[in-house]
Amino acid sequence: MAMRKLVVTHNLEQNLLDQIKQIIPDWELIAGKDKEVWQNHVKDAEIIAGWKQSLKDDCLAPESKLKWLQSWSAGVNSMPLEELEAKDILLTSANGVHAFPISETIFALMLGLTRKIHTYVKNQQTKTWHHANMNLELHEKTVGIIGVGAIGKEAAKIAKAFGMKVLGVRHSGMPEEFVDEMYSSDQLDLVLPNCDYVVVTLPLTKKTRQLFGAKQFKKMKSSAFFINIGRGEIVVEADLVQALKEGTIAGAGLDVFEKEPLSPDSPLWEMENVIITPHTSGSTEHYNKRVVENILIPNLRDYLSGKKPSKNLVDFSKGY
Repeated sequence: MAMRKLVVTHNLEQNLLDQIKQIIPDWELIAGKDKEVWQNHVKDAEIIAGWKQSLKDDCLAPESKLKWLQSWSAGVNSMPLEELEAKDILLTSANGVHAFPISETIFALMLGLTRKIHTYVKNQQTKTWHHANMNLELHEKTVGIIGVGAIGKEAAKIAKAFGMKVLGVRHSGMPEEFVDEMYSSDQLDLVLPNCDYVVVTLPLTKKTRQLFGAKQFKKMKSSAFFINIGRGEIVVEADLVQALKEGTIAGAGLDVFEKEPLSPDSPLWEMENVIITPHTSGSTEHYNKRVVENILIPNLRDYLSGKKPSKNLVDFSKGY
């Protein structure tokens, strides 16, 4: 009888491989970033951890043995969700792995814009000693967190250290610790006028695509800053550019864009009131460790006991 097989499409430290192997001692474990390592094993794999677009044909082929796919990213919008659902393939995300690094990036962007760090960095390059009319502070302001999941929760917790008022928006509208007022998704337009900072941490779904456009920016304060670390397609980028040009909002910190890499022709590059990071807010030295120890191994234990994975099981009807 052929050995059951788990494929990991990433390079993992030996101690992490050993932890996985302890759970499945009788399985064949194939791991490595290079396609040559795993391409001949994909059709036979019962579990695959780490999605690559090149996996699609083999994973969805009639002869595929795939039962469960563990994404290495929190977002699953680029995956063939309808086809996976049709084949009854379980899908779990890496949601939660990014809570610390992304929440740190959120506040780096908020603080950078508020205290004009980006302006001073540019001045440093030209040896320019200039105050730049910096006079804002973060303390006791109001932040709206649009999407209170793992990242939003951590951001809300940090906001409290600055004495901030936290308004949250989530699909269910259910209350959450560190969030002073929670609103449901259809109440977004009620929240925006009250925020000094609007932070988007949403996944990309059919409902969130182009959620932020000219209408939403016009509802924001002209002194408000917009932070997006969710997905670029949640925002109508042309409307954001216009809002920044016209002073409809004060500035933006952006880690994600409609098309990536961001085109050299984008006006966002040259704007004094914009800080750009290249979709790196989730990067962390602890990434693989957290995916394996906090998500993959607990889910693997569930799977081997005949249960569905309990960590981050994707609801195909919601898209996350």
